[in-house]
Amino acid sequence: MHHTIFARVTLLRCCSSARPAPRMSFVNGNASILRFNASQASYRGSQDSIGIPPPLAGIKIVDLTRVLAGPTATMLLADLGADVIKIEHVGKGDDTRSWNPPSAPLLPQSSSSEALPKHAHSLPPESAYFLSANRNKRSVTVNFKDPAGLEIVHKLIEQADVLVENYIPGKLAKLGLGWEQCHKLNPRLIYASITGYGQTGPYRQHAGYDVIVEGEAGLMHITGEPHPARPVKVGVAATDVATGLYTHGAIMAALIGREKTGKGCWIDCNLFETQIAGLANIASNYLIAGQEAQRFGTAHPSVVPYQVFPCKAPEGKNGDDFIMIGAGNDNQFNTLCTLVLPLPDLPSDARFSTNALRVANRDELIKILEDELRKETKAYWLSRFKAATKTGKGVPHGPINNIKETFKHEQAVSRKVTVEVDHPRAGPIKLVAPAVSYNGKKMPVRRHPPWLGEHSDEVLAELGYSATQVEELRAKGVI
Repeated sequence: MHHTIFARVTLLRCCSSARPAPRMSFVNGNASILRFNASQASYRGSQDSIGIPPPLAGIKIVDLTRVLAGPTATMLLADLGADVIKIEHVGKGDDTRSWNPPSAPLLPQSSSSEALPKHAHSLPPESAYFLSANRNKRSVTVNFKDPAGLEIVHKLIEQADVLVENYIPGKLAKLGLGWEQCHKLNPRLIYASITGYGQTGPYRQHAGYDVIVEGEAGLMHITGEPHPARPVKVGVAATDVATGLYTHGAIMAALIGREKTGKGCWIDCNLFETQIAGLANIASNYLIAGQEAQRFGTAHPSVVPYQVFPCKAPEGKNGDDFIMIGAGNDNQFNTLCTLVLPLPDLPSDARFSTNALRVANRDELIKILEDELRKETKAYWLSRFKAATKTGKGVPHGPINNIKETFKHEQAVSRKVTVEVDHPRAGPIKLVAPAVSYNGKKMPVRRHPPWLGEHSDEVLAELGYSATQVEELRAKGVI
């Protein structure tokens, strides 16, 4: 039965026939509990909870990335069933492992000692940042500057379908892990490079930082309140995340391409071009009409009212609450003024009767609306919008939620946007669940984010190293 549930799709015919496929098995005769074999972490869930068979089951990925853009790409591939082996620095691992607080509280040693080797207890707590981008992966520590460590990575590459890295161009080539060297080891390998500015051009040797590229590629110029207020960065590393999404898509395309050609390829993704592509219509406005962009805060340059408005704070809370309102046409503006706000005369006011007039008289209109909205709380106005929607005449709107409110949102709860997994060092932890559903079901989180080097022994055994050899490599600081 497990062969039916996890049958390989056509794409996976391109995998090495010498590599065994992942196996699934029923546990204790109970068909409602699925568990990966010993080389994979377990997950629980009914057979019906799997929307589609993991489409990348059997695909092996060597992950040489750190921080966010690369780990995001490989996590998304791991979510789809790929065996992602994260190669980490011996002793410290991914940079984000040390980016705490916050971190997940550790279990008492007495609670985890049976499941963990002694060296695991000396590791620092698992940082929240690292946990956010590394579910469904295996961790192996390797010093590939050492010849013995480089040999380990080369053996992994010989068996791999994909390698993902985010080093400055040329750095890995000096260590024996560049595209040309890896392509010779495995001509079918898809080699994905993530950099700040790409593999060519005058900035190719510059390191890539999300916040720097936000400024350099236009995003920060259009983010924040109008001039003379200062530009501001986006509240999350949006360029990193977008680059991870582009890389994930590029790798999927390359896997399909390899099915047709039998050949691997070199993928060149970078933060700079990702951010320029992400300018979307703002870029097109400049390219087509020579129109330079401005900052409008939360407002829209050509639709009014279309922005965040302050509301009265609830009792016991200092400052304002906020609500986003987007009346995109005359009918919605009329609904806003007559069914939500007690301002029925505004739609016929000669200053505000059309959108063009509202744009021309923006400041006057916004002050009138702000003064009215400040009289009541966000909850009150949301109830008024809801009542208007029930009449069939809704207005686009939404609360400005903090993070706690976001996860308590009834839609977030209904859609199960979080998942709880057991971590051997931290116990039950909550993670953001995969964002996509297939046939109404999300792909399962089958592995907790790994502790540093958690799978070193396991992966080296799969490569043919004996337990004695593994211990010798550990004693020498190779793993």
